[in-house]
Amino acid sequence: MDTRMSISNRRRARGAASSSLIFSGLIVIVIIAAGWFLVYRPHMEATEGSSPAQTVVKKQAAAKTTPPPANVSAMSTDELLSEAGKAVREERLLSPQGNNAFEFYLKVLERQPDNQVAKEALRETFPFGANAAEQDINNRNFDEAQREIDLLAKADPDNYTLTILRSKLDAQRKTATKEQQQAQADLLAKQQASQRQQQAAEAARKQQEEAAAQAAADKAAPEQPKQQTAQAEKPAQSQPQQTAQPRIQDAVLVSSVNPRYPSTALRRRQEGWVDVQFTVDDSGNVTDATVVDAQPKHVFDRAAVTAVERWKYRPALNNGKPFPVTMRRRLNFTLGGAQ
Repeated sequence: MDTRMSISNRRRARGAASSSLIFSGLIVIVIIAAGWFLVYRPHMEATEGSSPAQTVVKKQAAAKTTPPPANVSAMSTDELLSEAGKAVREERLLSPQGNNAFEFYLKVLERQPDNQVAKEALRETFPFGANAAEQDINNRNFDEAQREIDLLAKADPDNYTLTILRSKLDAQRKTATKEQQQAQADLLAKQQASQRQQQAAEAARKQQEEAAAQAAADKAAPEQPKQQTAQAEKPAQSQPQQTAQPRIQDAVLVSSVNPRYPSTALRRRQEGWVDVQFTVDDSGNVTDATVVDAQPKHVFDRAAVTAVERWKYRPALNNGKPFPVTMRRRLNFTLGGAQ
């Protein structure tokens, strides 16, 4: 009798233990199923709903207007995964900063390094994120592209796609820099060409004015000796020697020195001219050299005056006697040589 009761008691104990195990197993299954339906399934639907072409081609207008969560650090893991799924649906994979799917998933992995939902999501969305970063490189949003590449590197630092993206970003940056430098060089060349044209036009105008003044002087020159002759004819009977017409000869340059091109102007590739007025004394030496006009101002003045002061003339003659005269000359400074 005791034996039968002992066997019966053991059977009831085993039955109770089996029921407890079955109940515990059912609870675990229910929790896993709930997690799948509440977290993983929405994320998978979000990721499957966006094709790679849509992710790359569509503009992220919604991403720019979607405000970030108020306090990301205070959010739970489920809330972070929910925000990440929402960001994927709205194609906010890598941007805007602080409100994108990658940053939410990475925040989950900071808390739970083995979270399979976040790991799988980053793995599946990595190619689309790489395409978005490449699009920013092509659009020359270099700073944004660099931030996105750094974010991709946190998700998968050994992915070879990162090497390709970094190389392309570096090449595009160098190309943009060269284009900018070329544009600046073209603008400078255009400005210099315009300046040379203005200087040439100004020089031509000055030459025309000088030619007109010289023509007027040449026309007036014969009249002056006639007036002097008429005045001399009055006492001609008593002083016949004064009736002779005076012979005036201009000063003639016999030795010149080319001006030295200023080093500052040479470095800046500047050109110009200087009008110098000076006196040739009765010995043929140059004195009182001064600048009366120049273009540009105060760039070639000193070089021009220094050169003119070293010139040597055959002095002007009046009836064979030397006398001082005032002269004016223009010195041109071009990159081909000063003269």
